[in-house]
Amino acid sequence: MKYEGMIIRPPSEAKSLLLQVTVGCSHNKCSFCGTYTGVRFRIKSFEEITEDILEASTYGRIERVFLCDGDALIIPQKKLVPIMESIRANIKSVKRIGLYGNAKSIMRKTPDELRQLQELGLGIVYLGVETGNNELLKRINKGVDCHTMVEAGKRIKDAGIALSCTVLLGIGGIEMSSRHAVDTARILTAIDPDYVGALTVMLIPGTPLYDDYLSGRFKLPDTFGFLEELGIMVAHSDFTNCFFTSNHASNYLPIRAQMPGKKDEIIRLIHEVIKANDRRVLRPEFMRAL
Repeated sequence: MKYEGMIIRPPSEAKSLLLQVTVGCSHNKCSFCGTYTGVRFRIKSFEEITEDILEASTYGRIERVFLCDGDALIIPQKKLVPIMESIRANIKSVKRIGLYGNAKSIMRKTPDELRQLQELGLGIVYLGVETGNNELLKRINKGVDCHTMVEAGKRIKDAGIALSCTVLLGIGGIEMSSRHAVDTARILTAIDPDYVGALTVMLIPGTPLYDDYLSGRFKLPDTFGFLEELGIMVAHSDFTNCFFTSNHASNYLPIRAQMPGKKDEIIRLIHEVIKANDRRVLRPEFMRAL
């Protein structure tokens, strides 16, 4: 397999074949993200991708494939469909294909195009929501507003594709912590995704958010401030059937819970941890990572 640059994937794709179909991110403007700084976005040629698919077909049984990099869904349908067809034709054991998709790339696909991808094996899309507050979406240069984010999420679900949304604890700083939590809960309720992953903001040198931090324009909540934000977010969210996690390496308190069944239990746990004010039950700072 041939990889260019940094390859990232969701935690749930740890056992998946990582097939790089694009290099970089088509948006690459989010103020908190330094993953693809200086990387020029490009779509790999069908010949490059097919070569990797044929190599992977010799590996043995592969049930899941994740299409990298930051936004594989941006690939035009006439190019993406042959890639999906090649995977199905050459790696017959594959049961699910996943990828990252931002709201703009999702909205560029018609409902029929998304259903076509679902029929070809696209089983899950990971959408970076980050926040449900329009002011914050503008500040972090996400490129869309809440309305578009909700419409994009619903479009994925309507196509019969599982949807996993990522949100960022701390992205509103101390100033907008509560508003961010409540508004994010509201947008998650409106989207009603199958999965939610809450990550905690980590400041990356070289990013606009880091510059704001150094200048004092942005102040992170403290450790228990992040947990208060998480508690508010969970308390104000209403899901039909959602697996909610905060078990990413960036988080202080790992949580894995099926919602709505475990909602009250999780809220109680968070409040108990905050009240105890005992850092020993939290992930140590040196173990936190992106």
